[in-house]
Amino acid sequence: MKAVRFSTFGHPLKVTELVEEPDAALKPGEARLEVLATPINPSDVLTLTGQYGQLPKLPATPGNEGVGRVVEVKDSTAVRVGDLVFLPLGAGTWRTHLTAPAEALMPLPPGTDVQQASMMFVNPPTADIMLRQFVTLQPGDWVLQNAANSAVGRYVITLAKLAGYKTVNVVRREELAAELTALGADAVLVDAENLPERVREVTGGAKVRLAFDAVGGDSTMRLGDSLATGGVVVNYGGMSGKAPKLSTAATIFKDITLRGFWLVLWMKRTPREEQRALFTRLAGLIANGTLKTAVEGTFALEDIKDALARAMEGGRGGKVLLTPNGKV
Repeated sequence: MKAVRFSTFGHPLKVTELVEEPDAALKPGEARLEVLATPINPSDVLTLTGQYGQLPKLPATPGNEGVGRVVEVKDSTAVRVGDLVFLPLGAGTWRTHLTAPAEALMPLPPGTDVQQASMMFVNPPTADIMLRQFVTLQPGDWVLQNAANSAVGRYVITLAKLAGYKTVNVVRREELAAELTALGADAVLVDAENLPERVREVTGGAKVRLAFDAVGGDSTMRLGDSLATGGVVVNYGGMSGKAPKLSTAATIFKDITLRGFWLVLWMKRTPREEQRALFTRLAGLIANGTLKTAVEGTFALEDIKDALARAMEGGRGGKVLLTPNGKV
């Protein structure tokens, strides 16, 4: 078996290496899985650099989600050899094989695209929960977001459309407008100092009460200045490397609130039954093709350096996936 390993924090291309792992005997109730597809998420890169909010004990194997095939089971009927299952969240998925409790494994709905399913456990629930947790929206209400061409941003567009909400989507490049509009975006704007005025223009002066921020810094402030009195900006990322902030006008005169969202905390606080219900619903939407995101490319585990380099580049057309046991 092979796995990506890092023993110190630093630049991802310098700290990662591919290592051989010994085969470990299964304990009763465990299943062995061959990893079919696992994505490189921004949180994985931040973990490698030591900048993420929760860091593993080193040495460690990166990777938080993916899809695998059961190749061996011991003393359990929960899964069978050949079953396709979602990999356990946070299991260190950048490897050819891993073991997990058989009872905890969630099967893929029949006919589900493996690549799309491999990206289900981080970005889709982030988008879904943020749409439901912070502001009670009604059909026809508007949602504002930056980094709208990101994976989370694209899921927000689709899930908002399903719920009957409208979206204003802020990007850095004009050429993204046509693609996001085809996905279901109601308005696409390039981030600029006059963003609040342009948001009022495209929404017809509607009271926008919810915004999602993955950038930080002045971009967060422009979102806050675009919201109606009592609105909420939810920060879930820091692509700019700067802390999120709101203007004095927003906080004092409009009572705008800045909140944070981290999926890890949500899972710690949420009953397992509620989590399973969410993931089951999202799995159904992925299985029927409603939820999907573009894949930039797939890489073998041996090409981890190339995969990381591509994942960290700007202007990508989609997610970078690792396929440790051959393309799927």
